[in-house]
Amino acid sequence: MDWTLEVIVVPVSDLDRSKRFYSEQLGFTVDHDTTFSEDARVLQLTPPGSGCSIVMGKGIVKGEPGTLKGVQLVVSDLEKARAQLVERGVEVGEIVRMNEADGGSFIFFDDPDGNSWAVQEIKARATGGEWK
Repeated sequence: MDWTLEVIVVPVSDLDRSKRFYSEQLGFTVDHDTTFSEDARVLQLTPPGSGCSIVMGKGIVKGEPGTLKGVQLVVSDLEKARAQLVERGVEVGEIVRMNEADGGSFIFFDDPDGNSWAVQEIKARATGGEWK
């Protein structure tokens, strides 16, 4: 039996601001943005090349904005990924090279609510998906 990770819930305070950040600045695809009522809305986005999406919402998602820490994206070219983030106005740290082995390099950034993300370079495992 396969157990696939399909969705990560990201607690945010402002759905429209978060939608702009994740879609326009990070290049995630907006899968759906559904309003059920004035008090209930769900937004799902997927990173390019990923089989796992993120979900955020109003009246549906629980959790304090900014409490998601350590979610990790994987790319095959960290310098290119960092350059794209900087070009789109994302405040991202410098490349951290922990060792020379494949998988030992990272960059880190936060979304507007303070949810923290890591981007790891793993050339051997990266899906080949490009950051848009």
